[in-house]
Amino acid sequence: MGFISSAAMAEELRLITWGGYAPDDVVAQFEEETGIDVQVTLSNNEDMISKLRATGGAGFDLAQPSQDRILGVQRQFNLYQPIDLARIDSDRIQPSMLKATGEATGMNGNVYGVPAVWGTSGLIVHDDVADTVTDYTDLCDSAVAGDVSYRLKRPTLIGFAFAMGKDPFAAYNDRDAYQSILDDVQQALIDCKANVKTYWTGGDQLLSLLRTGEVKAAMAWDAGGWKLNAENPAIRFVAPASGALGWIDTFALPRRAENLDAAYQWINFVMQPEIAAKITNQSGNFTASVGADEHVRAELRDAYRTSFDDDALNNIKWYPPVPPGLEAMEGQVLDRVQAAN
Repeated sequence: MGFISSAAMAEELRLITWGGYAPDDVVAQFEEETGIDVQVTLSNNEDMISKLRATGGAGFDLAQPSQDRILGVQRQFNLYQPIDLARIDSDRIQPSMLKATGEATGMNGNVYGVPAVWGTSGLIVHDDVADTVTDYTDLCDSAVAGDVSYRLKRPTLIGFAFAMGKDPFAAYNDRDAYQSILDDVQQALIDCKANVKTYWTGGDQLLSLLRTGEVKAAMAWDAGGWKLNAENPAIRFVAPASGALGWIDTFALPRRAENLDAAYQWINFVMQPEIAAKITNQSGNFTASVGADEHVRAELRDAYRTSFDDDALNNIKWYPPVPPGLEAMEGQVLDRVQAAN
């Protein structure tokens, strides 16, 4: 009886992932080709950590946490197991992203995540200000006074720092150096307040501001820019000169996964360009699959290629794990910017 139960279990993949990352047609094709039944649980970073903590890394065979949410969790709770890179079809994966996740999730000679889906924040601009606004700090140019919006959140601090010629990620482990960078960015953002129409807080609010032309330049995410571009070709997402800020959602193996074979099969299956394109069409975000953009729906593919040539792609600044205490420092800076006259 135990043998039958074990064999049945081997034909199931339990996947915990984000909405849009396991489209129904992709799941159906995988099941048909492999005979493995896929059980999908939709989640987010906090929920994944909570569920895996509750079971000590059991209950799922494959998870998709963001790359900056793996190492700290692994050190504290030991929820994941190392990935056997020899079992990954790595030639299907963008080298710069594979390198980024290797660095962000590497510990003691092991890697705990490989890239799956990614996105960036950068600039959304109207054509009539595109020549003026090519980097984050250009949002403070007098030519766009009153026509600008961005969030008072940590991506704005990071983006401005890079545009000011600093490397905030390199200073992550030096609190004094990081505070010095924050002090300079704080002053820049206070000086820039007169340029800002409003600090956006929600995606729908920002899209509305850009649609109506109330705002002509904003710091925002790529998928929002591509959505607007499909509606109005005069609005587009631009990778800033100092580099778009990138996040990567990964594939990670829970420590007590029961069907590793199925997990590796899923990873290699969805990184095929034609399959990965279906995930992009569903989620609006691109994957780490090499050549997948060839198969994405035309308007999204064209908008993506306009935003990211090879240089812009290789210049993305990928978020590393955030050391404890930094977000509190950043929060104080954002509060002071908010309160400044």
